[in-house]
Amino acid sequence: MLRKMPDKDRKRLKRKIHIRKTIFGTQEKPRLTVIRSNKHLSIQAVDDNKGHTLTAISTLEKDLRSIKPTVEGGAQLGEIMGKRLLEQNIKTVVFDRNGYLYHGVIKAMADGVRKAGVQF
Repeated sequence: MLRKMPDKDRKRLKRKIHIRKTIFGTQEKPRLTVIRSNKHLSIQAVDDNKGHTLTAISTLEKDLRSIKPTVEGGAQLGEIMGKRLLEQNIKTVVFDRNGYLYHGVIKAMADGVRKAGVQF
């Protein structure tokens, strides 16, 4: 599986596997995972005990299509996700950067969630 992937994707997948060895989400403290592409951003809160997504947000949603995958857009999406988490009484999460470097859009999403009042 790793052999046929481009070098950049292979390195990200190796980082992702290494990170996921230690990060685990529960009902009370779910794993907040982020997905980034060239066109869209997505954030999910996952309960790994049951294997369920508790809440999710994406720029593919009708109301959020105007948000671009930039640092400003990531901050906006993070704030909205933080509000959704607080509506479900989730005040703490474990951040899973999904193999991406903690920089730019990924950092902006995390800061947006923190700004809404959710702790990491």
